[in-house]
Amino acid sequence: MEIGFAVPVSGSWATPENQVRIARRAEELGYHSLWAFQRLLFPAEPATKWAEAYRSVQDPVVTLAYLAGHTERVRLGVAVLNMPFFSPALLAKQAATLDVVSAGRLDLGLGLGWSREEYAASGVPYEHRGRRGEEFLRALHALWTEEVAEFHGDFYDFPPVRLSPKPVQRPHPPVLLGGAAEPALRRAGRLADGWISSSGADLSRLKEPIAMVKEAARAAGRDPESLRFVCRGVVRVGPPGNPERRPLTGSYEEIRGDLDMLRAQGVTELFYDLNFDPGIGSPDADPAASMRRAEEALEALAP
Repeated sequence: MEIGFAVPVSGSWATPENQVRIARRAEELGYHSLWAFQRLLFPAEPATKWAEAYRSVQDPVVTLAYLAGHTERVRLGVAVLNMPFFSPALLAKQAATLDVVSAGRLDLGLGLGWSREEYAASGVPYEHRGRRGEEFLRALHALWTEEVAEFHGDFYDFPPVRLSPKPVQRPHPPVLLGGAAEPALRRAGRLADGWISSSGADLSRLKEPIAMVKEAARAAGRDPESLRFVCRGVVRVGPPGNPERRPLTGSYEEIRGDLDMLRAQGVTELFYDLNFDPGIGSPDADPAASMRRAEEALEALAP
């Protein structure tokens, strides 16, 4: 199971200097990957409770492009970009460019999003998200892989065009889909290179969604064992011995002890994410204290 680490993208600790410190040290320690996530907006008056980590978030494409210039080996992942907020051509261009400037290190996580406020601000209807997403993936693939791409669908339409430069990775950067509903899981099995769990996932019950993705892949004539299953590991470091603790919480020893459980469920990659700890990924947190805690975790949990 490969181990990665999420860079500072949320809250007061998400500064360029801190991002470079974490990225470079993670690469030195042998981490496989660095990860960021997307949040466009935070509602002024949320109708439901939003995670503290969503109040202030850096753009992940810009962040990873910046870190590509400060690292050499570590892979750069985003979990996830929401397809409806882009056109296929724009995302194809940005992802291809990021793959080029990183020398082929991009792992592209994609999703459909859930925030109606972000949909409204992006000028995209909330309805038919699944059909729109599947069409988006087909258009994206055409732009990356065909010398002259042409596409005519219900949601996206473009005449014969050329996208250049192409991505370094062939036929394209790995595409990993997010989502927890059954249609999203089956879509990942049919169309993607793997699946990414969400920040709110029950990490003790990943076996079921992973099995559903594999079942969909098998039904589509694909090899389910070739797929990647990436776990966003929301980490909360705390005192040991809590009998009701959730996976990846508690002492470093307890957190490391959870890896066998995740591996046994079929997880192929895990990245530790401290952005969702309110004491770290909040605009109100002390950035110096956040970095002390993060660097301690980075060292203690190194692969």
